Amino acid sequence: MLKSADTARPRTILRTPAPAWLVVALACAGQFLVVLDVSVVNVALPSIRANLGMSPSGLQWVVNAYAIAFAGFMLLGGRAGDLYGRKRMFLTGLALFTLASLAGGLAQEGPQLLLARAVQGLGAAVLAPSTLTIVTSAVPEGAARARAIATWTAVGAGGGAAGGLVGGALVDLMSWRWVLLINVPVGAVVLLGSLRGLTESRAGDRRRLDLPGALLVTAGLATLAYGVSRTEAEGWAAAATFVPLAAGLALIGLFLAVEARTAAPLMPLGLFRLRSVSAANAAMFLCGSAMFSMWFFMTLYAQNVLGYDPLEAGLALVPSSLAIVLGSKLAPRLMRTAGARTVAVLGTLVATAGFGWQSTMRADSGYVNGIMLPGVLMMLGAGLASTPLAALATSGAAPGEAGLVSGLVNTSRTMGGSLGLAVLSTLAASRTGGSGTPQALTAGYALAFRTGTGVLLVGVALMLLWLPGSPKGPSAWSSALRPGRPGR
Repeated sequence: MLKSADTARPRTILRTPAPAWLVVALACAGQFLVVLDVSVVNVALPSIRANLGMSPSGLQWVVNAYAIAFAGFMLLGGRAGDLYGRKRMFLTGLALFTLASLAGGLAQEGPQLLLARAVQGLGAAVLAPSTLTIVTSAVPEGAARARAIATWTAVGAGGGAAGGLVGGALVDLMSWRWVLLINVPVGAVVLLGSLRGLTESRAGDRRRLDLPGALLVTAGLATLAYGVSRTEAEGWAAAATFVPLAAGLALIGLFLAVEARTAAPLMPLGLFRLRSVSAANAAMFLCGSAMFSMWFFMTLYAQNVLGYDPLEAGLALVPSSLAIVLGSKLAPRLMRTAGARTVAVLGTLVATAGFGWQSTMRADSGYVNGIMLPGVLMMLGAGLASTPLAALATSGAAPGEAGLVSGLVNTSRTMGGSLGLAVLSTLAASRTGGSGTPQALTAGYALAFRTGTGVLLVGVALMLLWLPGSPKGPSAWSSALRPGRPGR
């Protein structure tokens, strides 16, 4: 019997796209893991040193190896997502991050742990830019996208805020190894969900990756970050600090020269002709340099001065963690009525008030006035400011540049945080003068918060003078990019 035409024709199975909320949830889960691991190991460092016999100078690289690799490879990860697929880079970065977490949790020697942390940072650099790009691609521009970006910001901020609490609980209840091993089951679940829930997207221009530019900017940022990380131990004038700082700046200068001449640049310099890109990233850098250090100094203050154990210190910062989530969720509503620039300025001013309040800390301060209320102000302001800055930096992005701009946002925040923490730590150490008394430590921490207050005020001035009042559309991006660049 002959089959009918309908039965003979091969059937095409159409796959229903995943709902936007699931796509946003998966991307935010990846971002949460990335940001969590910036801070989660801090409370575990004494246990790591005792177990693996690491020196104090080696111990600091448990944190620095991750942060340097993360910041140094961020632009490469963003551009790779544009060229080779955002889903592919998300899955690659998440798999690398998860496997490195397993290796770190099972490490038996210090060098093994440091290598695992560096590979974690590399995986995070590949993963992180794709998270924001996936969010913005899944939700149309407008109020819905602002809410999605707010959720992404809140989850990322919550990851940083939860680091102390999660790390303290895992160290107290299990062991330091679970600070890393906890990423394995969570990463596996997100990986499986992303295989089915995410759809592929890319720029589609078939250009090759700008490898010379990628190597130069990665080497420059990594070398610069290494120099910054040495300032606390060596000081700014020491050769161990000056040489890598100078080399890092030289490499970045060479990178800019190469990008100005190559046919398919990793970072088209024309992007920075847009005020929304250049000003928002500069503001993100300044605000991050102060706000990132808040968790570090507040945790030290709670433990070294007020006598909290790691878990208690994490619990003490829970109101601050909730405040940054609240600020991130309130920001889109305020942006609709007041505008993105106004909300960014308002949030930074609120954070400035919190920093100023915290700078009045004493060795015998109570919890409410010494930690909770100023912490809530600082992080409420951070949540309010981050969402409009990210929205201004990414709105109207050309499809081929979306991953790059997402990488720039993360790089600005991470590099600002690394530099700010190094500078503020140096200032705090100089004020304490090597004394470990509660009074001396409090004086050092207070100086760090006073300096952070000044940095945030500079950020407010920059936003008022430079930040545009509204996002730019795709036509502005097209005119900002240099014409006549052939794709390859």
